[in-house]
Amino acid sequence: MANKPKKSKRRAILISLIVSLAILAWGLATVEGMSFEVLTRQLLLPLCRLLAIIALGLAVGEIIEASGWTRRLGVIARPAFRFARLGDHCGATFSAAFFSGTAANTMLAGFFQDGKICKKQLFLTNLLNHFPAYFLHLPTTLFIVIPLTGKAGGLYFLLTFSALLLRCSGILVFGHIFLPKNPESDPDSAARPFQAAEKQPKAAFLARIRDKLPNRMIGIAVYVIPVYSAVFVLNTLGLFNLARDWLAAFITHSFIPVESLSVVVISFAAEFTSGFAAAGALMDAGVLTVKQTALALLVGNIVAFPMRALRHQLPRYIGIFSPRIGLELLLLGQGLRVVSLILAGVVFWLI
Repeated sequence: MANKPKKSKRRAILISLIVSLAILAWGLATVEGMSFEVLTRQLLLPLCRLLAIIALGLAVGEIIEASGWTRRLGVIARPAFRFARLGDHCGATFSAAFFSGTAANTMLAGFFQDGKICKKQLFLTNLLNHFPAYFLHLPTTLFIVIPLTGKAGGLYFLLTFSALLLRCSGILVFGHIFLPKNPESDPDSAARPFQAAEKQPKAAFLARIRDKLPNRMIGIAVYVIPVYSAVFVLNTLGLFNLARDWLAAFITHSFIPVESLSVVVISFAAEFTSGFAAAGALMDAGVLTVKQTALALLVGNIVAFPMRALRHQLPRYIGIFSPRIGLELLLLGQGLRVVSLILAGVVFWLI
């Protein structure tokens, strides 16, 4: 009986590789500009890097769980996560998300598969991990946006951060109301199992990693490789750019019938930095006010980011969690993000 799961996993990864190779062969034969060099540089190397990060996240999650560090890592978020009844396992992934979103999601998926957290905790924590993800990318975007757009860029960051606080606050309140009281959030009841975990010998949890890591990596790779390959081919075909440009034109022509704002939004949708450059140029020329520039950047963000998230995050979400849960998490996260940004923009417009 023990050989059946192994045979099943071998069959699954073989089918996955065959499907992936068929997708790439079709892309090489039909898509202009696709070559073996492009595949190596833009697909194989990023894919290997992603799988390495996922493997690292799985290993770190197992070490944290076996060594009893979950409570220590969860200390940053403990007051908020105790209020939301999410517990220290979820808090540990929140801390990890300040360094790597992929590693944090991998840890979160591992805790869920091991029965340490329930599905509601999985969803709520993934949504709350958008908070550290915001700060993870903040230094890069800050030094691009502020020099190009000045005060309007500062207002743009204020609006996006306000939207982030709005949805995180709502998620914490939702958890407090709808999650049952989590024994893990009580320090007295939680101390015993974590203290026991700390006594495990190093060889024991290294053996645990050795036993679990290969199977989990195979289960993840089965989905990541074909989905990543399909998204790469569709992106090379220009499908995501077409959808994004259509959405940008639709929104600007339907809701913001101002030519200058349309330029900013479509530039933002076409490429991240060009949107800020276009906004800064129009503002410096006196075509846009500071307030209009900040709103244009916000609308550009709303239009461009969900498509960018589907292109870059869909393969890893489906691989790390499962096709259904990964897609649900991604769509829910982007939906809440768009709603919160719209609310922040409307309030800013009315002030």
